[in-house]
Amino acid sequence: MTIRVLLADDQALIRAGFKMIIDSEDGFEVVAEAGDGREAIGLARSARADVVLMDIRMPHMDGLEATRRIAADDNLAGVRVLVLTTFENDDNVVLALQAGASGFLGKSVAPADLLHAIRVVAGGEALLSPRATRGLVSRFLDHLRPEAAQAAGLDELTDREREILTLVAHGLSNDDIARRLHVSPLTAKTHVNRAMTKLNVRDRAQLVVIAYQCGLVRPGDALPQR
Repeated sequence: MTIRVLLADDQALIRAGFKMIIDSEDGFEVVAEAGDGREAIGLARSARADVVLMDIRMPHMDGLEATRRIAADDNLAGVRVLVLTTFENDDNVVLALQAGASGFLGKSVAPADLLHAIRVVAGGEALLSPRATRGLVSRFLDHLRPEAAQAAGLDELTDREREILTLVAHGLSNDDIARRLHVSPLTAKTHVNRAMTKLNVRDRAQLVVIAYQCGLVRPGDALPQR
C-alpha cells in the first residue's frame, strides 16, 4: 500500500527536497504540492492524501488554520498532519497540536527519519516523538488556556485510563506502557484509544496537550513510581 503525501510549504526549494526523498522510497508518493494553507485543504481532498507535511508560516492561510480545518472536516478524518518546524524557535507547535496535528518534524530532519515519521503517522500511531512533544508542551504551557470541558472529560476516564494518559504524557509508547503495566501492547493501545474517544481527540499528540492543560501532568514531574 502506497502512502500518499501532500507537501504544504511556501518555499519551492524545501518542497523539492522533501519530494525527492519521499518519491525515491518504495511505498511512498508525493501526490500534490501546496504553497499555502488554503490550497493545502483543497488538495488534501482532491489528491486523497494520507499525510500532509504542513509548514506553519505560509501566505493567505497559515498552517495552523489549515490544520484546524482539516481536523474539523469529517471527509478528511483519515488525513494526518505533520507540522514542519524549527523546534527551538517555533512558538506555534503546541497550538498546531491543539488544532489537530498529529506531530511535528524539524525542517532539517534526516531522510530516514522523515520517512519513518510519515510511516508511523500514516499507520495511526500519530505522535512521532512523544518525548520531544512533551518538552514543547512544557516550554509553551504558559501560552495555553485551560479547557474546562476537557478537564471535565477526565472524570469519564477509568483509573487505568487516567494512569495510561499520564504515561502517554510522559512520552511512553504503547510498548513502553505494556511493559510497565505488565499487559499486552494491544491492551495498552485499547486503553489509549478509549481515552482518545472519551476525550474526543484524534490522536496521542492531543492527549499530551490535554494532560498538561488539565494539570494531570506538570512540567518537571518525574515518571510515577510503580
